[in-house]
Amino acid sequence: MTPKDRVLVVPAPAKVNLFLHVTGRRADGYHSLESLFSLIDLADTLTLEDRDDGRILRGGNVPGVPESADLTLRAAHALREAAAMRRGATITLAKRIPQGAGLGGGSSDAASVLLALNRLWSLSMSRRDLAAIGVTLGADVPFFLGETPALARGIGERLTPMSLPTCWLALAMPAVQVATAEIFAAPELTRSTPSAKMDVFSEGYGRNDLEAVAASRFPRVAEALRALRRASPQARMTGSGACVFAVFATEAEAQSALGLLPAGIPGQVVRTVARHPLASFA
Repeated sequence: MTPKDRVLVVPAPAKVNLFLHVTGRRADGYHSLESLFSLIDLADTLTLEDRDDGRILRGGNVPGVPESADLTLRAAHALREAAAMRRGATITLAKRIPQGAGLGGGSSDAASVLLALNRLWSLSMSRRDLAAIGVTLGADVPFFLGETPALARGIGERLTPMSLPTCWLALAMPAVQVATAEIFAAPELTRSTPSAKMDVFSEGYGRNDLEAVAASRFPRVAEALRALRRASPQARMTGSGACVFAVFATEAEAQSALGLLPAGIPGQVVRTVARHPLASFA
C-alpha cells in the first residue's frame, strides 16, 4: 500500500426531512416515525489516514464535541470490533454542517467513516453489514449509508429508496442547538399522525410534527418559519430543528427567499442531491 493509498478524503452530506410524522410511541420508549429524507449539497469533509499501530485518533478538535461523544471515533471503533481486526486510523473532521440543526451532520459523519474505513481497511463489508453497525450509532446513520433519497419508517432504520426531482432550497440556519431528546420528550408532541397508505407524495405533502414543539421553545426557529413562509407557505423545519427550509424550482427563487430572513438568522441556498457522493463505495 502506497502512502497515497493510506489516506482517503471523503464528504459527509447533510439531509433534510421533506416531511416528518410521528406515528406512535413504542413500548421501549422510542417513537415510530415516517419521514422522507433527501440529501443536500452541504457537506462536512473527513480525512482518514490508515495507521499500523491500531490506534484510533482524532486529528484535531471539533468545537462542542468531546472525544467521548464523537460519532466518527465511535464508528471507527464499532467497525473495527465488527471486523475483528486491529488496524487504526487518524480521523480529521472539517465541520460545515451546524450541530443541533436537524441536518444529520453527526450521523452522516459516522456513515462516511464506515464507508471510508471499509475501503481503507479492505474489509469488503456490504452496505447491509455496515447499516447493522450504523443503527447502533444513531437511527439516521443507515440512511446515510444508502445511495438515494429514502422513505424512512420504524425509528428511521426501515428504508425504501425513492426517486425525487432535484430542487433548490432556501435554508435558514438559526444559531441555536436543539436537543432531539428534549423535543421528543415534550408532552404536547403529536404522536398519532396516520401512516401514509402509499409511497407516493405530492409536492408539499405532510408536515414536521416536531416543528411546533421546537418553535415554541426556540424563538429563532419560529422567526425563521414566519420569514420563509412569506415566500412559500410550505416552508418547514427539518428533523428536530433548528434549521428551516423552503423548496423552490430555481436557484433565483431560493436566493430571493433568503432576503426575507431577519437580521441574525443566517442562511444559504442548497440543492438536493439524487445520489450519495460515496455511492460507489462498498
